[in-house]
Parts: sequence; structure tokens; C-alpha cells
Amino acid sequence: MTALAPAGVAATARITAVPDGLGGTRLPVLESDGPLALRRTRGAGAYARVTVVGAMSAPLGGDRLAIEAGVRDGAALTVDSAAATVALPGRGGRPARYDVRLTAGAGACLRWLPEPLISARGSDLRMTTRVELAACARLVLREEQVLGRYGEETGTLTTRLTVHRAGRPLLDQELAYGPGAPGGWDGAAVLGGNRAAGQLLVVRPEFEHSPPETALLGDNAVLTPLAGPAVLVTAVAADALGLRRVLDRALRTFG
Repeated sequence: MTALAPAGVAATARITAVPDGLGGTRLPVLESDGPLALRRTRGAGAYARVTVVGAMSAPLGGDRLAIEAGVRDGAALTVDSAAATVALPGRGGRPARYDVRLTAGAGACLRWLPEPLISARGSDLRMTTRVELAACARLVLREEQVLGRYGEETGTLTTRLTVHRAGRPLLDQELAYGPGAPGGWDGAAVLGGNRAAGQLLVVRPEFEHSPPETALLGDNAVLTPLAGPAVLVTAVAADALGLRRVLDRALRTFG
């Protein structure tokens, strides 16, 4: 249920996907909350599909938003969004929080493919994504950050992605951009003047025996096998369109 935080909105949306017994997936839990409106849309094959539709401007400074998605054993779910998420400044200068919590059980498949997150000037957003996978679960997860709207400076953005597989760490990384971030975030060793950054994480059990090799994917992207059945594609680009092109090529190959 939506609550009014001291300086913003607190809301949690929830999704649960289970097998329907006929080779597909049903959604016994699909709970929208506050600015997070969930809509079941047309899926493909065994995958159910949920699209996140922003019901109002969010996250604003002071907001506390969360999405929880659980894919039970043998189910398959795609989650995307209808538009980019724009982090905006709120009254009082308080940071906003956006927490994503994902779980996938034995034989489950989860595709988490939202549109970009845009950090508008003056905003301050702390975003965390936590993923718990069973040993034989499959995951495709895309994250894209755009630093500032057209012609403006970026806000402050901190993101952390933590993935565990079979109870063991697979990936744990934190990125910080904008005012207050550690020095060098916009330097040659990080963004090099680019304003869009993103990654595609693919976890597949078969990578345990035949992982792809490390490879450059153009001038500003690299594919890296992880110490587990996963690959991580990391890319930077001048804008969101250029970033999506790189990640889409990787998605077609590995997703």
C-alpha cells in the first residue's frame, strides 16, 4: 500500500510468476502501488510479460520505491517498461531510493529489460538491484543510465547491482556519477566524456562448461565472462540510442 514518507512517497509493487501447468506462466500476484503501475502485456512462448507503466512523475527526491519480482520453479517472466524512468529533484533536497528485488527458482527464466534511467539535473537517486538465482535458473538483465536530459548536466546517481547464484556471490558492483561522486567518474578511465552507460548480464547454466571468451564489442564496449555461468557486457556511449544499439547486439547473441 502506498504511504506518504516524511518527504515523498513510499510504494512497493509486486509480481509473482508460476507455471500454469500447460507450458506457460500465470501471474497470481500482480500488485501495482503508487507511481508503479504494472500491466500484463502480450508475452511470447512460455514467458508471461509485465510492463511497468509510470502512473506519475517519480522517483522524486524523498521517494522510497521498490519492485519485487519472484519467478517460481519452472516459470518464465519478462519485465519491461513503457518509458524511461526519470529521477527528478524533490523538495528539501533529500535523496530518493529505488530498490529492485528479483528471485528466480529452479529451472526458472527471468528477463529484466526496463527502459533507461535518466538522472535529471538536481536529482539524487540511490538505486539497488538484488538478484537471487537458483543454480539452474536463467537470467537476462539490462541496466542503462543516461546522465542528464538533453543539454543539461547530470544529477547524482548511485547504483548497486548484487547477484547471488545458489547462495554464492556472482556479481557485486557499485557505480556513482555526478556531484558528490568520487573524482574521476567522468574521466578517461570511466566515462571518457560519454553520457550513457549500461550493462547486460546473462546467466545461463551452459556457460559453466563453455563460456564465451572476453571480447571487445566496438570501441566502447567489452564482453567479460564472470567466475560462474555468466557473461557481463559493459558499454558507454554518447547517448541512449548508441548505448541501446550495442546492448541489443549483445542481447541478440547471448540473450
